[in-house]
Amino acid sequence: MKHAKDTLSDNYGGGGKLNPRRIYMEYESNVVFAIVLLACVQLSYWLADFIPDELFRNGISQILNGCIATVGLFGACLVWRHHDGMRARKLWAFVLLFWTVLATLLLMRLIAYDAQRSETGILSLKGWELVIGNFYAWLLLIYPAEMLRPGWLNVRRSVLHLLPVFIVGVVDYLLPVDLHLVLAFYPVVLVGFLTMHIRAYRTWCEENYSSMDNIDQQWIVKYLTMYLTIGGSYIVMSFKASTPRMFTTLWLLLFMLAYSTEQIVFRPDPWKMVRRKKVIPVEPEEEPQTEEELDPSIEENRAILEEWMNKEKPYRDPEFRLVDLHQVLPMNRTYLSRFINAAYGCNFYQFVTNYRIAEAKRLIRKNPDMQIQDIAEQCGFSSPTMFSRVFVRETGLTPGEYAVQGDNAETQNA
Repeated sequence: MKHAKDTLSDNYGGGGKLNPRRIYMEYESNVVFAIVLLACVQLSYWLADFIPDELFRNGISQILNGCIATVGLFGACLVWRHHDGMRARKLWAFVLLFWTVLATLLLMRLIAYDAQRSETGILSLKGWELVIGNFYAWLLLIYPAEMLRPGWLNVRRSVLHLLPVFIVGVVDYLLPVDLHLVLAFYPVVLVGFLTMHIRAYRTWCEENYSSMDNIDQQWIVKYLTMYLTIGGSYIVMSFKASTPRMFTTLWLLLFMLAYSTEQIVFRPDPWKMVRRKKVIPVEPEEEPQTEEELDPSIEENRAILEEWMNKEKPYRDPEFRLVDLHQVLPMNRTYLSRFINAAYGCNFYQFVTNYRIAEAKRLIRKNPDMQIQDIAEQCGFSSPTMFSRVFVRETGLTPGEYAVQGDNAETQNA
């Protein structure tokens, strides 16, 4: 009799390895999002050419700044009311409040830096103005930093992030060197540091959750895409002697604040969801450090787990998580994750996905006319769309194609 590990390898390409098509589908939505966003930017640049300078200064800019202040204030109140103890949401409320104050001051013409100045261009900006601009940009990176690594961004690290900006600004002021472009592109360096943590965040989610719906790194990628688009738009505007070009930067910022607030309020926090899960805090007497030390008990634990999975079918619950395995395996979360990886050659997300796809295949073979929505519900997928996406990613076939062609077509597509 084959072990579950062998069976899953036969069906899904070995140890939970992903179908090559997954890479394309994984980032498909982000590519579409980026293309639409860039198309809107290009359209707004075209519209800006028809906006007279005077109309922009005395009308459109005031309207956009007023909208930013309103969205920021309303959003800050909404996020704070629903922060639910999440530090990331509290920080985002602070960021929104900051932009509310800044937009209000711009409206009242009470600050030295005038974003609607008639003289544009990076070289026309003073070093201290670029330093302040970098601080504005850094504020927008607080939220993704907290989501990717909760509690990591403290006062000391914040100072270290901003210190190079102040040093370059001082050097630019004291010495006869032009470092304006260095200051202008420094936010890109900060984004680079953040992207280094995205893969680790995705790995952590897959080790603890059976569904990546709404909690994976795709939202962070979209957020950073908006961030870079705003920064790029500002740089392009700065090189153009056209004040209305600022129109693009302002409406992009307005869109980012509004869209991000909606996403942050209604998007679950995976870190908090794990911490809130009620589990029995059972710790092993001596936690194994290598796969070899797992071997003596791995077969027994695997048999227990597979019997429970086949009998109780816990994967039918879309919110099935790693900590739910405490019901049959009294181990801590780190030990459970190691066990799944050692016993099945994949993480918890792929382990559960394999069971769900196997169940979906069984239902399709048993009843080819069964509705997609019913299959998705019985297999533990959060929606028919998510089920179809995962099924195609894992098998290379749509559910309808599999109903007609069966396992043979899947083998040919592998």
